[in-house]
Amino acid sequence: MPAVSVLLPARNAQEYLEDAVSSVLGQNFADFELIAVDDGSSDATPAILARLAQQDKRVQVVRGPGKGIAAALNAGLAHCRAPLVARMDADDLALPQRLQAQVAALQDDPRLAAVGSQVEIFPRETMSDGLRGYEAWLNSLTDPETIVRERLVESPLVHPAATLRREALEQVGGWRSEGWPEDYALWLQLLERGHRLSNVAEVLLRWRDRPDRLTRTHADYSPRSHVRLKAAHLARTALKGGRCILWGAGKTGRAFSRALAELGIRIELFIDIDPRKIGKTVHGARVISPAELGPFEGVPLVAAVGAKGARQLIREALWAKGWLEVDQFTVAG
Repeated sequence: MPAVSVLLPARNAQEYLEDAVSSVLGQNFADFELIAVDDGSSDATPAILARLAQQDKRVQVVRGPGKGIAAALNAGLAHCRAPLVARMDADDLALPQRLQAQVAALQDDPRLAAVGSQVEIFPRETMSDGLRGYEAWLNSLTDPETIVRERLVESPLVHPAATLRREALEQVGGWRSEGWPEDYALWLQLLERGHRLSNVAEVLLRWRDRPDRLTRTHADYSPRSHVRLKAAHLARTALKGGRCILWGAGKTGRAFSRALAELGIRIELFIDIDPRKIGKTVHGARVISPAELGPFEGVPLVAAVGAKGARQLIREALWAKGWLEVDQFTVAG
């Protein structure tokens, strides 16, 4: 039995596939198998995978059902033999030390269900300032406590940079296609079960940004789908009492308000700094200023503000009033 099963789904990936597979086969850590799932490709992907499997006995090709990435991953998982499953995508590049570093991290902390890594997004010349900021945020999440605090800002682990314990993965039913990001949902499910997540503080994956990648084109990855997923997680955890205070009466806050209301969560108050909104009613709840908010009195708070730099300012304001992050308030994106 190998120590690691690398799980790589591919659909019409002929342009980048061979480089991605080569980056896995060139790992410093040799005790692995590569389960490549051809998920209904109509280009040269099947031929490339067949040739690579002939050249290296560690490569096994599996035929996927052609029903999306979650189904393809679960089909591949059924063929994985190792206790650790490392995700990889068909257009990314794993650095040679990736598996070695992630196996070591999981061995060092048995409480970790999954470990990702810092990433380098490429090509660099086309990166926007927003994407550079996103990369910097991702690469700051290098301990389990920070990941818990930041879990609802965005997905805290990069899916193709992650290695998971198979036991924990199977405990939550593998990957699910439920109308929102299957990878982000997986991290939240693991956290809900009490597992810990972390990222190796080293760049171990070059993460390719493409205008046609699923996260940019598929409805499951839209901003609305992200908000629905975050609201569902909150309803099962921090807001299971059925009510909350929502900091943010702008576009982001109203989106969260609608998603939470659909799940039966009552918004008791909105907080906002815009004087035009203070004193008014939004979605049936009064808007107050931050100065009017008192100490925690049993109703949890969700901060849902999209403005740059706002999250830290809100945190500092709540800390000053004695509110405890995670236990009493949650910052969402």
